[in-house]
Amino acid sequence: MTDWIKRALTRKTTDKTAAQAEVAPSERLVLGVKFAIALTFSLTVLEIAHLALLGTWNSEVFAAITGLAGTITGILISQKTE
Repeated sequence: MTDWIKRALTRKTTDKTAAQAEVAPSERLVLGVKFAIALTFSLTVLEIAHLALLGTWNSEVFAAITGLAGTITGILISQKTE
């Protein structure tokens, strides 16, 4: 399976001769995004378990999920537009 995160973060550039080149992201960025996505899924499971077991909404966990989702979205958008 191809690495879809690395492919999503790869920038395509064109120079004056209209030749296209792909600039691969650093491994550090790819690992950071993978970690943030895994953490988002883990916190989502934690929120679902909190709802199922205690029957209440945990706003702190939801704030962490929202913050991580915004961070991941910002990384993906900024990496593509530079």
